[in-house]
Amino acid sequence: MSEPLEQPLVEVESADFDAFFAEQVPDRPRVAFTLYDREYVLPDSLPLLFTLQMERVQDSSDPDDIRKMLSTLFGDGALDDWAEQGMTDRQLGIVLIYSAANIRRVGSMTMQRAAELHDEQEAAKAGKAAPANRAARRASTKKKGKTPARARSGARS
Repeated sequence: MSEPLEQPLVEVESADFDAFFAEQVPDRPRVAFTLYDREYVLPDSLPLLFTLQMERVQDSSDPDDIRKMLSTLFGDGALDDWAEQGMTDRQLGIVLIYSAANIRRVGSMTMQRAAELHDEQEAAKAGKAAPANRAARRASTKKKGKTPARARSGARS
């Protein structure tokens, strides 16, 4: 057997991600919204901590996990402020869907669409069909034309 060849070390300049990322500041608009008379400005991208906490929160019932996750997007105390104002779990879900979508792509989600998506997700969790929106109900009630019967060969399979 031959011995593995040793690769000579090549001296290169140390990579400086701090400097690189500082130059990569996105020039994107940011979405702002008002909730309980306070304006929130969403970040220009989803923070890693939010993504990691979102995974953790799915299996957690600890309010501190949710507080930490929300603070990365909305600042410290957001969850407690919203709870004191009487926010429901549905409303929280709608705010999160709206916010995550608009951080990823500004203007991609309306509040109404976020509510529809939330309700569809909740219905799927419950094993029920989501209530159809008006366009879906109209499409399902249109008269359907008869399709021609297919010819049969008479052979048995």
